[in-house]
Amino acid sequence: MEAARKPRNATREENLAVILHHAEKIFAEFGFKGATMQAIADAAGLPKANLHYYFPTKLALYREVIERIFTIWLEAADSFDTSATPEEALSRYIRKKMEISRAHPCGSKVWANEVIQGAPIIQDYLQTTLNEWTDTRIKVINRWIAEEKIDTVDPRHLLYMIWATTQHYADFQHQIVTLNSGNPLSDSQWENATDSVTGVILRGIGLKP
Repeated sequence: MEAARKPRNATREENLAVILHHAEKIFAEFGFKGATMQAIADAAGLPKANLHYYFPTKLALYREVIERIFTIWLEAADSFDTSATPEEALSRYIRKKMEISRAHPCGSKVWANEVIQGAPIIQDYLQTTLNEWTDTRIKVINRWIAEEKIDTVDPRHLLYMIWATTQHYADFQHQIVTLNSGNPLSDSQWENATDSVTGVILRGIGLKP
């Protein structure tokens, strides 16, 4: 009996997932200029022609990697709109950002490397999507301040602190591993790190963790 074939859409999604996973790693290690489509195809175990079928150019693939990690970050920020209190919203947001840093360290590194270089490829993305998203979060934080639910703070710097702290665990993963006797953080250490980061940030704006 002939084996059942996977639906074309399922195969496509699987291939895309494999490509993006390995592209994140290659771009994180070599940057946009140093990475090659051949290296990504080899890492993904696909012929280069197959890779070009999904992504005609390296730029298209790179932007997809960038948009993927940013979309994941956006989904983490849904807590701003769905939580009843600032404590709940920020605690959920910080926890999710820490989880993303653990699950997608290479995606975070790609973003960081791009911005450090002056965002030559995604400057338009920063000026539109990121800017618009940041403005909506600032409005929420300002509302909390006006309602005297948190201490007065510059919303931008609160967001920058959350981003910098949570993404540190991805972007400086090697340093953290080195300082942890050469071992990746265990589940309990990640939980402790998340609780510590959450507590410091919340107490800094007059909230109790």
